[in-house]
Amino acid sequence: MEAVLDELYTTPPSGFVTRRETLALAAKTAGRVDDARRIRAARRPTLAAWAANLLLRSQPEESRQFLELGRALREAYQTLDPAGLKDLSAQRRRVVSALSRQAAQLARDAGQQLSEPVQQDLEATLRAVLADPEAADQWAGGRLVSALTPPSEFRPGSTPVASRPGTRSRPAPPPPPPARATKDEVAERRRARQEQLARARQDAEAAEQRLREERARQADADAELQRARERTEQARRQASTVEEQLQQAREECRRAENEQQKAEEDSRSAADALARAERAAHESAQQVRRMSRGGT
Repeated sequence: MEAVLDELYTTPPSGFVTRRETLALAAKTAGRVDDARRIRAARRPTLAAWAANLLLRSQPEESRQFLELGRALREAYQTLDPAGLKDLSAQRRRVVSALSRQAAQLARDAGQQLSEPVQQDLEATLRAVLADPEAADQWAGGRLVSALTPPSEFRPGSTPVASRPGTRSRPAPPPPPPARATKDEVAERRRARQEQLARARQDAEAAEQRLREERARQADADAELQRARERTEQARRQASTVEEQLQQAREECRRAENEQQKAEEDSRSAADALARAERAAHESAQQVRRMSRGGT
């Protein structure tokens, strides 16, 4: 059932409803009424959400690295200085831009052209995945129905769960005053920040390298596809030529068979005429001999 829903949410929105009804009918016919009801309850995703789902399912390893990059960035953003934050922000923009272009290419391969507003929604969704752990969890499920909105700042973890209706939450106690940090503690925090920055940079560089490799593979695949299309078109032209020649040969064969049949008929007629002429000549010769004998 999970695989069926995963497949449904990678179906282009234009064919989502039809595919949903087909899958629901198949489940109902098989006697799985609850599954059919669950399939019919699936909501059609927007084009941007569908492209994000397609990216996750089509590029699982790259998507996993992107999610890991988000976790590293959220940790790094809590401790980095302004210079480090600026560096990571630039890397984040490059990764999001490259990944959104890759998702747009996947959408084009599936027959869907993303408009500029849809592309912006897709990029916003990817930024939200990097910045917000809840958005990351939603995207990792592969069944987004609408674009995600990035928060105003990076969030280190999930937001607190809302209190139940009818209960009054107690205000949180004020945090204790910070203790004076020793030189060793300051150095340790600085070292930890540098390690987090190094890990985040490595993750970002690995993600960018992965994107470059995927783009190169995509370019190779597109070139091979173009060559295959050209070979197919050439083969079709050759097949068309052969079919025309075969059709001409069949027509020539039919004409030759007709001429042969006519020639055979003419030959039989000539043979019959020859036989008649031979009989007539034989009879005439006999008559001449008889007359000659009678005259002597």
